[in-house]
This record gives sequence, C-alpha cells and structure tokens, in this order.
Amino acid sequence: MVTIRLARGGAKKHPFYNIVVADSRHRRDGRFVERIGFYNPFARKNDCALRLAQDRLAYWQSTGAQLSATVARLAKQARKATASSETCTSEIKD
Repeated sequence: MVTIRLARGGAKKHPFYNIVVADSRHRRDGRFVERIGFYNPFARKNDCALRLAQDRLAYWQSTGAQLSATVARLAKQARKATASSETCTSEIKD
C-alpha cells in the first residue's frame, strides 16, 4: 500500500520533515516514490513552515494513497492557507 507520510531529517532536537509518498513496507526515512512538500516545526517568522504540492497530493489520493494522521492535519492547514492565497504557511497552530 502507498502512504503519504513524514520522513524525518534535520539535527538532533531540531527536526525537519519531508512529506513523502512511500510504500508502507519501507522504513520511515527510507526509500520513497516522490517528495511532495515539507514541514518545519521550528521555522522562524520569515521562514516557510509548511509547503505542500496540492496537485500532487490530489493525484496520489486519487490513485489510492492513504494519508497518515499527521499529514492529514497538515494538508487541512495547507488548504486553508491556499484559500487565503499564501504560497506557504508560516504559522502552524496545533
């Protein structure tokens, strides 16, 4: 099964996540099919905290890819930001 999930990067105690399309049998940070965005929980004011390619997300969902719970929450926030015509979301509210 294909899943859309987070792959962790960055330094110790300073994570950076890539939003990737991957086969569910592969490791969290292992091989992936496509990178469709990123999430930076420690983004500064002027930096982009969340960027997600909505067209690629829609394509992969149409082919049957399942979203992880966290990616589903982030996708919802990205849709709200896109509705207000922002390229990327600079503030993430939990």
